[in-house]
Amino acid sequence: MSARDAALARQSWSKVTDDAPSPAALAEFVAAAGRVADHSSLRPWRLIALRGDDRHALGAAIARAQGADEPSTKPLRAPLLVAVVASYRASEKVPRWEQEAVASGVAHLLSLLLDEAGWGVIWRTGGYTRSPEVAAVHGLGADEALLGWLYVGGKPERSSGRRKTLDPALVLSDLPGSSATGEDVASEHPGSTQRPSSKKPKKEPKKAKKKDPTARRAARIRKAEKKVAKLRKAERRLERLRREAAAGADAR
Repeated sequence: MSARDAALARQSWSKVTDDAPSPAALAEFVAAAGRVADHSSLRPWRLIALRGDDRHALGAAIARAQGADEPSTKPLRAPLLVAVVASYRASEKVPRWEQEAVASGVAHLLSLLLDEAGWGVIWRTGGYTRSPEVAAVHGLGADEALLGWLYVGGKPERSSGRRKTLDPALVLSDLPGSSATGEDVASEHPGSTQRPSSKKPKKEPKKAKKKDPTARRAARIRKAEKKVAKLRKAERRLERLRREAAAGADAR
């Protein structure tokens, strides 16, 4: 399956079975996800795997963050949770928002890799995601922030539904004032809302007609004859000027 096919087939699975990738298998997926674009190679991210009782600890932290009496059962919806953490690095070139984008990219690519391998994944967040209680249970540092969790499990036999294929014309456009027309996008997707360009297509340059050798020689002869005629005319004028100059000298 190509990367494009995997992306088109990806979907979020809100309900999963109790199966989950092993720690070794997850490590392989993480190694591949780490290939995302990363300005200055800062690696401003890390992941935390939560299994078994770790999920109960997270449920208790969520309850404390929300002021609830009972632990939250949300973390129990999947056998494996992968917490996505942005670990900000000191950098003059790469601002925090860009580092957070890298961490998000890792999460997206990891979810795609897991989905393509047959695992059900959904990225979950919540108002408590960046609460001090939830940060503490994950052991986050002062320069770290939680971006949510990938809930991972087996795919049930029943599909969770499928998104409609996106019409790229709804989100892809040219720069305002650009001379580009975007016709390629519109032509490949008939349902596009892209307006056709009002500019007339440029005319292709006319191809020079090939002349036969005899015609080319005749054309060169005519050109040479014109040059000779000009030279003779110039010589006659020069001779006339000389005679006039001589006659003037004799008169003096």
